[in-house]
Amino acid sequence: MPYFVKTETIKRHYLSEINFKIKTIKEHKLWVKNLIDQGLNIKSGFLVDKYQAPGAGGLLIIECKTFEEAKKIIKNDPMIKNDMVNWQLNEWIDIVQ
Repeated sequence: MPYFVKTETIKRHYLSEINFKIKTIKEHKLWVKNLIDQGLNIKSGFLVDKYQAPGAGGLLIIECKTFEEAKKIIKNDPMIKNDMVNWQLNEWIDIVQ
């Protein structure tokens, strides 16, 4: 089954809104946990720089049958629903199998 990758960066005006970020990130974690509990193969996390400082955005990897299925699921991500991130979804093609 194909893998799809959602990359995201937090919109600049949310970088300083700590309470909103904390609330939305908690909702995002619960959303991912619920998808895992439903049997989806999904991983989600944030990116850090060489000093382990966050702020470079996030990455979500999900295994789905089609791009459309992955996009339908991803659009329910609280980070997207709350318009907190700029995001992009792509299929990842493994070149060595």
